[in-house]
Amino acid sequence: MKLTFFGGVGTVTGSKYLLETGSKRVLVDCGLFQGKKELRLQNWAALPIDPKTIDTVLITHAHIDHTGYIPLLVKNGFKGRIYATEATIELCKILLPDSGYLQEEDARRANKYGYTKHAPALPLYTKEEAIRSLDYFVPVSFEKPVQIFKDFQASWHRAGHILGASFIHCRSEETRILFSGDIGRLQDPIMKPPVPIEATDYLVIESTYGDRLHEVSNPMEKIARVINRTVKRGGTILIPAFAVGRAQALLYYISKIKEANLIPDLPIYLDSPMAIDATKIMHSHPRDHHLSKEECRLTCQVAKYVNTAEESKWLDSQAFPKVIISASGMATGGRVLHHLKVFAPDQRNTILLSGYQAAETRGASILEGKPEVKIHGEWVPIRAEVANISELSAHADYEEILTWMKGFQHSPRKVFITHGEPNASLSLKKHIEDRFGWPCSIPKYLTVESL
Repeated sequence: MKLTFFGGVGTVTGSKYLLETGSKRVLVDCGLFQGKKELRLQNWAALPIDPKTIDTVLITHAHIDHTGYIPLLVKNGFKGRIYATEATIELCKILLPDSGYLQEEDARRANKYGYTKHAPALPLYTKEEAIRSLDYFVPVSFEKPVQIFKDFQASWHRAGHILGASFIHCRSEETRILFSGDIGRLQDPIMKPPVPIEATDYLVIESTYGDRLHEVSNPMEKIARVINRTVKRGGTILIPAFAVGRAQALLYYISKIKEANLIPDLPIYLDSPMAIDATKIMHSHPRDHHLSKEECRLTCQVAKYVNTAEESKWLDSQAFPKVIISASGMATGGRVLHHLKVFAPDQRNTILLSGYQAAETRGASILEGKPEVKIHGEWVPIRAEVANISELSAHADYEEILTWMKGFQHSPRKVFITHGEPNASLSLKKHIEDRFGWPCSIPKYLTVESL
């Protein structure tokens, strides 16, 4: 086998790994780059290989940094199969068309208001092109090997993180390689934990939180405190949240907080059609999470669903205290930007960040305390309180990753550390080498490894 890193290196986005076995080419994950401008520009650059020459794609999970390039791959000539778990495919049916729609909207707005150097600004792909790419998906089951080619098979194993998320274990006649995708928490209240893997020859592992440990405080208490002090000011709590995973975790905790009467009876709004659809999918995949039918029902009913743009605009015109959960989690696009323009300049309000903020995203700027951020070509002052809750992360921290690694009965020949900012990857490399003595490397863009 030969492994080439097309993304997910030196950054937490754009995951793409090309595995060549015999005459076949397999792409593991197919994500968009997000965050820094130079990363986003890579989405527009041609892939280092012709998409027509890729035989198949294997997907670990549905998040856009692992799937968002799929419509463009198909648009540029890919004709093979895309294998993923059933829940991942259901989520992709929501995420990919929405990604296309948002890109069309961004291009339309840039052209309308003139904040673009391009004439005209164009979307990377359209909603219709994203919908067409869904025809290439093929569902797989957890733990059941799939014969992809004559001498190559793959199996998907539960990774926690979000519905459908998987480790992918690839095998040729002589070599095994495991791709971690994103590793979930070991003690997550909603998602089941990542399963142990006993052996592999090579391991490609994420390092999003490779340099830190998650707080162990109760997120319910922290969320309740933020809500209560904002309500006393007569303000609104605006929570940018990833539509898949984070939004559902927030709804779960808020339902528990309300049940315990820890906050006033204020309205909760879920303003993201994509998050609404993803929340409903929890009912159809009970094996992927811990929630009972009743807990699932309460989680899904705690918020009022905001579907239309008119309803979303109405929220901005209402001065009463409320909680608005809206995508996107790093404030890179979507309805949350309109809410930020209204609520961020008012010191009575709170912006509650609830997850990882990639470098140079609006979310990162807000978390760093920047006095203003640029939205739709305008500078918006940040006078609202900014709070952060890291306990909701769906990524394992370094100690959880090391604990999961103890499940290996035999040492891998080599570990490739990916999907992390440079300091996080370096830190995880040191932890793995100190704890296990396994040889590790941190690949760069277009690094080629012979396996």
